Amino acid sequence: MEKLLKILSENARVSLEDLAAMLGVAPAEAARMMDECEKNGLIHGYQALVDWEKADVSHVQALIELRVTPKRDCGFDEVAGAVAQFEEVDSVMLMSGGYDLMLMMSGRSFQEIALFVAKRLSTLDGVLSTTTHFILHTYKKDGVLYDGEAADERENQ
Repeated sequence: MEKLLKILSENARVSLEDLAAMLGVAPAEAARMMDECEKNGLIHGYQALVDWEKADVSHVQALIELRVTPKRDCGFDEVAGAVAQFEEVDSVMLMSGGYDLMLMMSGRSFQEIALFVAKRLSTLDGVLSTTTHFILHTYKKDGVLYDGEAADERENQ
């Protein structure tokens, strides 16, 4: 299974025939393995990594740090579950270190994200503080280079 998951994590569009060849099994067996992974919750979806800057679409992403008060008997799960229900929120992760939850979110503008944080996120019961970091440019995401080799702007000055 590990080899299957690694192949799909690098290229979810690989054909069933190519996947089967890489695994050394028949296409029907590769399909069965994928179905089993989906059924057991090992695979949660198949996504494309989109370069929104090149797509010329109004799209802003932010990383938001949350400090929260854990609840008795459920820890951080209650607040994390509430945050995860917001459509604007793409990811929620429990962290170690200086804050408790990290979330990634998307919006059409910086203002839209700022208003969401101020009016909906920071007012949730248990949220002590938020810190918002806007993503200005993506160089590499999930192991994929977006710009090829990054040029050093200082060389042209």
